[in-house]
Parts: sequence; C-alpha cells; structure tokens
Amino acid sequence: MKLFTPKMRDFDKLGRSDPYPMHKLKRVERPTTRIDDEQVQRVDERESGFNRAGRGDFGPNLKKEYFRFVNKHPLSSALLNMGFSLRKQVDGKVADKIAPLPDNPLQMTTHIKETAYFLRADMVGICELPPYAVYSWGAWHGGEKIEIDHKYAIAILIDQDSRTEEAYNGHDWISNSMSFMSYTASGFIACILADYIRQLGYPARAHHALNYGVVLPPILLWAGLGEMCRIGDIVLNPFLGTRFKAAVVTTDLPLTPDKPIDFGLQDFCNTCKKCARECPSGAISHGDKVVHNNYEKWPNDVEKCTTMRVGNQQGASCGSCIKACPWSKPYTPFHRTINWTMRHIPLMRRFGIWGDDLMGYGKPDYKRKWWLDLEDVDGELRVPPSQNKEEI
Repeated sequence: MKLFTPKMRDFDKLGRSDPYPMHKLKRVERPTTRIDDEQVQRVDERESGFNRAGRGDFGPNLKKEYFRFVNKHPLSSALLNMGFSLRKQVDGKVADKIAPLPDNPLQMTTHIKETAYFLRADMVGICELPPYAVYSWGAWHGGEKIEIDHKYAIAILIDQDSRTEEAYNGHDWISNSMSFMSYTASGFIACILADYIRQLGYPARAHHALNYGVVLPPILLWAGLGEMCRIGDIVLNPFLGTRFKAAVVTTDLPLTPDKPIDFGLQDFCNTCKKCARECPSGAISHGDKVVHNNYEKWPNDVEKCTTMRVGNQQGASCGSCIKACPWSKPYTPFHRTINWTMRHIPLMRRFGIWGDDLMGYGKPDYKRKWWLDLEDVDGELRVPPSQNKEEI
C-alpha cells in the first residue's frame, strides 16, 4: 500500500498538515539543554507539587484546597469530569493480526500525524521514547509501579486559546478551565489515536493529564516541539509559547522520529526574565541555570508555584507566566513577522522583549472577557468579589 507523503516544504500548503511552520525550524541532533542520558533518573509522579500538596506536605490549608481548586469553578469542574471519563480509555486489546500497512515508516509517520490533525491536534511531534521519560511510580490508583517499553512516543499539543488569554490576567477564574480544556482535548485525541493504532495491530497506550505514565518535557524536547525555558520544567514552543497542554501516545508502530529544534530560546530566556518578573508567587528564578537530576534547567520553587496555583483565592489556579511570555501571541501576520525575527536574528530578541512591554502585552483586555466568574462554596455557586473594577 502506498500513501501520499507530502514533502516537508509543502506541509504548510495542505489543509491539515502542520498548521504552524514547524518544517522551517532549525533541526539539531540533541536538545539545546544539556541532558546526561545515561544518568538521568526516572521520577516518581507522587512527588509532583500538586500531589505533595494533596498529601499535606505544604500544610493543611493547601491540602484542603487541593481537593477543590479545580472543582471550585463549574467549567473546569465539567472538564475535569470528562478527563476522569477518559482514564479508562488509555489502553485496550490489540488486534490479533497486523493490518496491511505501508512498509515505509516515513509514510506511516505522515499518516499518523495527519490522523492527529484530522482529530484537531494543533501540533504533533514524534520521538523515540527515552527510558527516563517513563515515571517510576504513578500517582493514581493508589500509586502503582510503571513499566512501559514502547519504542516511540507521539506528542500532541492543544492550544489553550489565544483569544481567552488576551482577556484574562493570568490567574483569574478561567485559568484552570484553559488548562483542563487543553488537557481534556489532547487526552481525547490521544485515546482515539492509541485505539486506532491498536486496531492496526500494534500496542499503544495513551497518556493524558489524569493518567500519565510518562514525563512530558523530555518527550516534547526530543520530538522537536520546543526548548526548555526559564519557567522551570516546562517546554516552550516557538508558536504557542507555553500556552498549551500535551498528551502522548506510546507505541511500537514503526515510525520516523523528528529531531529536536533550536530557535534561540536559551539566549532569549537568559535575557528576558519577564515570566520571573510577573510571577505572583516569586517561584521563577531570575538567576542562572542549574543541574538537576543530571540535566540542565532554570530552577523553579515548586512549593511557591503550587501554593499559588492550588491556594489562589482570587481565581482558579494560575497561568501568569504563560500570559507574560513574549512567545505566547496570536498567530497573526504581525506576530508571525516578529516571531521570525526573534528566531533568526539574535539582536531582535532584545528588541522583542522591549517591544513586548512597550505595547502593553501581558495586560488583560477585559472587554474581551466572555466567561462567568463563579465559585463553588460548599456546593453553592456564588459570584466571588471582583478584584478589578475594570472587569465585567
């Protein structure tokens, strides 16, 4: 069987192939962040900031808030409920016989990416699954040891919505809904894609926000979907910034991996520091990178970040760093031009940071606000006190 395989230069001319010009990015052999592949240790999901808050490591108040910080807004609560429904869809029976497929991994890679775009993914990348990207222990089902030996990982990104981002202040009542919309949508796509691959005769498991078996950053790095940024253990995409959430499908279906990308982010983040300046909790460092678990990163104060996101009393969670980032912009002709200059001309990165502040980016435009500010208090929805007179 022969499938149409578009050339890389034609991807942007196709209806669904690479909605963003990922094919024009500089590809490199290794991520721009130093990683000691042989020494990085697998991590325990139970030790994440959210899970530590839930077990009381950060005090009784945060432990209490952990069990309501998503559900306290009705829209994020509805999205969370759908996410829980997807948990049982992550794995399943593999067909007894392999389907008659092309024997060219590149053709199958194109087909899988097109399938993901057909399912409404915003961006897709593929890599070989690094062993250290598999959690040692999971946080759900009472904690379970995780063993995944699939060869490939398919990463799916979903934009949290640039129009909504323009209207919110970064940590108000829509923040959690933006996150869980992307978590749920990417999880929905991953579950369908994994099921499809199993029906083709190959094992595949979906990984989404309420049932991850893998750590996202190393997969996103190796799949060419971004670089590590100042925010901490976060990958930044050149066209979405950090305004996305991701799901993953791991599989043994033969595929052709993408290569990591280099768009100058390490130089940019070393200078910019806007996310650190605007972080309401002071969790993001203004300093230099450190080596943690044998990989290089900018440090992040997990307790401060978690305290703000879980314990926020003026909203639901926090995405202030996403709001502040100069890379997080609508995909308009003007911003495409600025984006190109920041990727290709180092001097323009300094201009981009200065221009971002000059034009007032990072400030909320409350005229664009569409959501309702509501808070669940003991089972009753109430209008919380407004913190800004300009809000509607």
